[in-house]
Amino acid sequence: MRLSALCVALAALGAACQRVARTPPASDSSQARADSQSLPPQPAPAAAPAAPVPAAPGATKLLAVEGFLTPESVLHDSIQDIYFVSNINGTPTAKDNNGFISRVKPDGAVENLKFIEGGHNGATLNAPKGLALVGDTLWVADIDAVRAFNARTGAAIDSVSLAKLGAVFLNDIAVASTGALYITDTGIRFDDVGNVLHPGPDRVFRIGPDRTVTVAVRGDTLGRPNGIALDPAGKRFVIVEFGGRSVLAWKPEDKAPSVIAKGAGGFDGVVVAGGKIYVSSWNDSTVSSYETGQEVKVITGVPSPADIGYDAKRKRVLIPIFSGNRVEIWQLP
Repeated sequence: MRLSALCVALAALGAACQRVARTPPASDSSQARADSQSLPPQPAPAAAPAAPVPAAPGATKLLAVEGFLTPESVLHDSIQDIYFVSNINGTPTAKDNNGFISRVKPDGAVENLKFIEGGHNGATLNAPKGLALVGDTLWVADIDAVRAFNARTGAAIDSVSLAKLGAVFLNDIAVASTGALYITDTGIRFDDVGNVLHPGPDRVFRIGPDRTVTVAVRGDTLGRPNGIALDPAGKRFVIVEFGGRSVLAWKPEDKAPSVIAKGAGGFDGVVVAGGKIYVSSWNDSTVSSYETGQEVKVITGVPSPADIGYDAKRKRVLIPIFSGNRVEIWQLP
């Protein structure tokens, strides 16, 4: 499928895909509960803002790094002080083993465009999306598997298949304090002409430190979940909907997520930093922050902003421009 057709299909996903009837949401909390024991009660959902959405002053675009191939996610490794960029390099559901991970310096220099490359040095990467770090291990969501690589050498370490559990479109990864991985499954596919289908179901999977895979939560209330991030202060996960307009909060003992804010929708990436939740939106080409349920436009004019990252050392938002084959680096005030 041509990239242009893909991008149009993705941008239209929220409106074009009809939901299909599925079983009520349920969670496998027997193993997930340990990841958030003794957590405080979930705050009540925040109402959507009635007034026009304000804009935050002072966000400045520092750099636009070109030369990527369908970049989907950016992650700052604070120990190495390097940015990892996942490149789908084609269709997000094609098992073509041509995806790759890039290493980029904070000054914008591409240190190694194909630091990890599918089909080379024992690596398998079809359509790499969300990234997460556990020590020196880089975890990568890849259609129906999650793969692990050495973040310093690029060597392949492990691969956990979720195919037997029916994984459809693994998207983003967050790491609990126990080391367990939580991975969103957006539940979408593409037909031969680029139309977006939603066979579902919408789920969040859990991979334990022992590599046991379970379904942590599932159901329509996830709204085709895309980005997921750990909120350590709130002792919860924040999940954003690509097929809806809600920013969600969820804990492993919850049967379903709760709505904490609403925005433009078509959400992709989410990071939690400095007491704020930053979310990228395809629907209005922005990155917004949510601090008390109020949406504040932080960055505008960023078309197809995918799975954003955050550089806490420099207070930067890192935005992969999915359809533009570049990564934009924005400085927050």
